[in-house]
Amino acid sequence: MRAIVLDSPGQPLRAAELPDPVPGPGDLLLRVRACGVCRTDLHLRDGELPAGHTPLVLGHQIVGEVLAAGAEVAGTRGVQLGARVGVPWLGWTCGECRYCTSGRENLCARAQFTGCDRDGGYAELTVADARFCFPLPGPLSDEQLAPLLCAGLIGYRALQMTGDAQRLGLYGFGSAAHLICQVAVHEGREVFAFTREGDRAGQRFARGLGATWAGTSTQRPPEELDAALIFAPVGALVPLALRAVARGGSVICAGIHMSDIPSFPYADLWGERTLRSVANLTRQDGEAFLALAPRVPLRTQVTSYPLDAAEQALADLRAGAFEGAAVLQIA
Repeated sequence: MRAIVLDSPGQPLRAAELPDPVPGPGDLLLRVRACGVCRTDLHLRDGELPAGHTPLVLGHQIVGEVLAAGAEVAGTRGVQLGARVGVPWLGWTCGECRYCTSGRENLCARAQFTGCDRDGGYAELTVADARFCFPLPGPLSDEQLAPLLCAGLIGYRALQMTGDAQRLGLYGFGSAAHLICQVAVHEGREVFAFTREGDRAGQRFARGLGATWAGTSTQRPPEELDAALIFAPVGALVPLALRAVARGGSVICAGIHMSDIPSFPYADLWGERTLRSVANLTRQDGEAFLALAPRVPLRTQVTSYPLDAAEQALADLRAGAFEGAAVLQIA
């Protein structure tokens, strides 16, 4: 199969011919139809997050077609050859630890992650644990669906942590924020979007998706926020967001990696403000969000790239060269 491989962090991805993967007893063999390009892929490529092994096939927002099933899942309910399924970041958990047995499988210490510990979707074929594959809703295209499998899912988990917050700030208006903006507006919330300095196109994009206000991350919004979600991997945004939320408000750091958070005075946190992070996702998150997506209905702004242009897609993501999400079209 054709694949795009990371040999070493900090080095450009390369095209390779790899042996076709063979599904284990509980796996599905998938023909990859599309794979979203995520900032986590960029963190792995740049060495800001450790890769589980190298050479590594990145990609964890996979839309695939079931070609074969391992012996333990072949013929079981819900596993049909030719079915379209999605593979998210969370690729395997132990099912035995105190986190798994208490509904917190996203915190499993032995968890394996797609495109990090398990080879992912920057390839023509991949294998995935059948338990962690989601049936996908029909109306949306492969390219529209792919970003839902991480940007959407992690954003949705972060949004749930804000409770019933009415005035919601989104810091970093990229793949995740442009999806969660639509969900928040659907729920009747007010959205305040924060972009890079001078990104007027991004601000127009946010307003076009229903944001009440859009400005730069250094600006104070016209009203105090009830909660803020930080999607950009920039630690300096944390104090800014804390100062923008009202007493009793929350700031949620929604990325898997962030630069160091600078020190800030206790007064920025005081007033029962809370600061917390989001770690990964659960299968329950995936089921709930994918059921919600057609009801909103969610529309993904997508820039498509061929498989061989994966390195360029990551470079464009780093530069903020597109709005919404990037997706590799493979099949």
